[in-house]
Amino acid sequence: MTTDRYQRGLDRMMELVSTEHANTFDHAKLVESYKELDPDLSDYIVSFAFGDIYSRTALTQQEQTMVTISTLVALGTEPQLKLHINTGFTVGLSKEKIVGALIHCIPYIGFPRVLNALTLVKEVMAERGLTPEAAD
Repeated sequence: MTTDRYQRGLDRMMELVSTEHANTFDHAKLVESYKELDPDLSDYIVSFAFGDIYSRTALTQQEQTMVTISTLVALGTEPQLKLHINTGFTVGLSKEKIVGALIHCIPYIGFPRVLNALTLVKEVMAERGLTPEAAD
């Protein structure tokens, strides 16, 4: 069943990833593929981040993305995190801002999860054709 929150989130997700970098991977197919693992997982992914956080008008798109990235690092949900790191670059976050947000998470969630997230940042940058110097 598609809820209003899910549909609002799906619409917002596609709005945020519909740029020249949308071909990095198909975000909608990725989300839909999670239904095979658990029927509620795709709803959780879209409704929570895009339907709730990304729909808050008091935050800028960059702030919405940083909040989501920080939350997902804490939860250890790497497939979702990769999607939101990609979204971060799409909405204009620099590598430094993303890495800075991750570093601030270390005291609360520990270094191993942050290290995994930093690896995902490198993966997303490589997929987008960004070199460390170009992302500055």
